[in-house]
Amino acid sequence: MPIAVVVIAIIIAVVAISVAVFFLVRHLRRQHVAKVLEQREDDQVHYAFIINPSKPQANERRRQIKSFCESKGIKQIEFIDTQLDKDGRACALEALGHGADVVVAVGGDGTVRTVASAMSGSGHAMGILPIGTGNLFARNLNIPVDDFEAALTIATSHGSRKVDVGRLSLLDDPNEDHPHAFMIIGGVGFDAQMIEETDPQLKKNISWLAYFVSGAKNLFTPKFKADVTVTDAHGNTHTVDGLVFRTFMAGNCGEIPVFSLMPSASYDDGLLDFEIIDTTGGLLGWANLFNDVVHQTITKKPQQSPLSTNSTIEQMQGVSAEIKLEKAALAEVDGDMLGRTRHILITVDRQSLTVRAPESDPVKASAAVPASVTATASGAAPTPAAATVSAPTSTPATSLESESSCAPKSPSVRTGAPETASAAAPATAI
Repeated sequence: MPIAVVVIAIIIAVVAISVAVFFLVRHLRRQHVAKVLEQREDDQVHYAFIINPSKPQANERRRQIKSFCESKGIKQIEFIDTQLDKDGRACALEALGHGADVVVAVGGDGTVRTVASAMSGSGHAMGILPIGTGNLFARNLNIPVDDFEAALTIATSHGSRKVDVGRLSLLDDPNEDHPHAFMIIGGVGFDAQMIEETDPQLKKNISWLAYFVSGAKNLFTPKFKADVTVTDAHGNTHTVDGLVFRTFMAGNCGEIPVFSLMPSASYDDGLLDFEIIDTTGGLLGWANLFNDVVHQTITKKPQQSPLSTNSTIEQMQGVSAEIKLEKAALAEVDGDMLGRTRHILITVDRQSLTVRAPESDPVKASAAVPASVTATASGAAPTPAAATVSAPTSTPATSLESESSCAPKSPSVRTGAPETASAAAPATAI
């Protein structure tokens, strides 16, 4: 039997098993949410619902919200639609100006992230009613994506979580005066190219699977080269000059449907998980990368498969990263394109956002990051356990390493205190 046929058969089998596990986990979460809903109490306050009217089901969801609130006796509600020149951030600020106590994002991840960018640090709670294609942040928070009334019940009742907000700044764009918020992943390189070239109609038809179709078109595009500096929880910097990669991503949470991109990512630990991906050897490298993702999805650990030979996934945690690219590349946050850039700064605002959500997720409880993690981008003192920068299982010569490492340092690796120019994000946040 040809080797190619065996490889394809194995991949199909692994995907089938992963899908089965995915649906089992979803079933467990539904049971958990049902129990949670029985214990929650309605909150009779002023609600503002920020709706993305471009979603096909937007009008029907608006009607459902009105009917639900009437049945619960919630009288203070208002609706504000996003527009081409008025994003979720502007709508949320308008809602807060109207005296809203809770602002609810009704849309996909793009609407959620822009509303969150305004709600972060406001002291007011935010609700999420997912009606997009991916709804990745809602999934990570265990907010139902296929039961709108259950999501409504969570958004309009007591029970919240404090979560982090990531920020990505385009430092070389003279028209940018603020960092862009992200709740899931911000990145530059292959991931941004994949998102940019995804067919909108195909995305409507097959949801998030459309990204894989676009990804296949970009498997052999040129790699990227950059000087990368990561600041860890201690405030120490780790720099690699001339790092070559396919994509650089910063994750606030790393779970996507079926797969786990960043198993250690936690949306409330005050840290971002940085992931640097590269492949060699054409299709063999991409097949190895797929195997790596499956391996860490199963093991729930940020490590490569021991069988990998032509792929690398470097993973580490920190409070900021600065990327200076040799050539301009596309950047994205939560699937929203930011255009081309050569100089990026990524930071995190620790537990700056309050989100109405189930208080716990039994599926992730065993993998939860301890609450003692207190490292922040603003300089709060971390506990010793929190200050560790997680090291990859396999460390090639291009890794971001500490000075004490005995591994070769080529390209050159530098460590030290954070540079003044990159220690803080611009003062005005999106």
